[in-house]
Amino acid sequence: MYSLSTCWNSGRHTDGRAMLREIRDLGFEYAELSHGVRVSLLPGVIDAVAAGEIKISTLHNFCPLPIGINHAAPNIFKFTSGDARERENAYRHSVKTLETAARVGAPVVVLHLGCIDLKDYTGKLIDLLERGHKGTSKYEKLCREVTERREQKKEAALRLAYDLLTRLAEQAAVLGLKLGIENREALEEIPFETDFTFFFRDFPEPNIGYWHDTGHAQIKENLGFIHHAMHLQSLADRLLGFHLHDVQPPARDHCPPGSGAIDFAALKPFVRPEHIKVFELNPGVPVEALRQGVAHLKGIWGEV
Repeated sequence: MYSLSTCWNSGRHTDGRAMLREIRDLGFEYAELSHGVRVSLLPGVIDAVAAGEIKISTLHNFCPLPIGINHAAPNIFKFTSGDARERENAYRHSVKTLETAARVGAPVVVLHLGCIDLKDYTGKLIDLLERGHKGTSKYEKLCREVTERREQKKEAALRLAYDLLTRLAEQAAVLGLKLGIENREALEEIPFETDFTFFFRDFPEPNIGYWHDTGHAQIKENLGFIHHAMHLQSLADRLLGFHLHDVQPPARDHCPPGSGAIDFAALKPFVRPEHIKVFELNPGVPVEALRQGVAHLKGIWGEV
């Protein structure tokens, strides 16, 4: 299953049916409803699905956006917030996403789980990468510092995320949905790259799995925190699907496959026909570049 995320075109549409028709007309049988879908787009989405014009592969939390929010905002309510009201809003709007997924027949909802309170090490390290300072004493010191501080702070955040995810998993099971926990590019967001295996041991439920974002993983490799293919291999048994985009070093992501540095051939051994494969591209990507990126990836991974 190949799909195209509406993050590419939701911002320029006022009608959800027209938004999905644009994706269908590019040759896609499936679309992902991303975290930029406004409530006003939903009626057209529902009409398009009901008419059989397109199928929905996935929803990306929060979808639809909370009323009053008109831009992509996947982290507007954090599962890890110390504010109980914010966590309850995260739960409530996540349930709305689940209900919308069930309504449009999407089998999987992709989630971000939150973060710890930490200064922007990711931005500082990317800045050093851009200036060619990887491997310097300053770079290595920052890497050690962020690793130590993450370990010191993660337990409370993980506990809050576990509690909320447990509640959501119960709702997802009732609706017959799966939850995909996405890897993130920012070093402060959880689960950390070293914790995913342990995380899934604590969640043996069959409706909770791993969602692999190729761009995020590549940025983490560029930063020196993972080996992209080995990270994917370690989680292959829990893999539900992919967000597909390339990275122009060190950290310009959501580019069409083939226009950056990701070795998609190295990831191919872990790709299965049942995995959902969603192209997640920047809204500024032209149609022809989108087509070339899709063709490049399919040329490596195959049509199915």
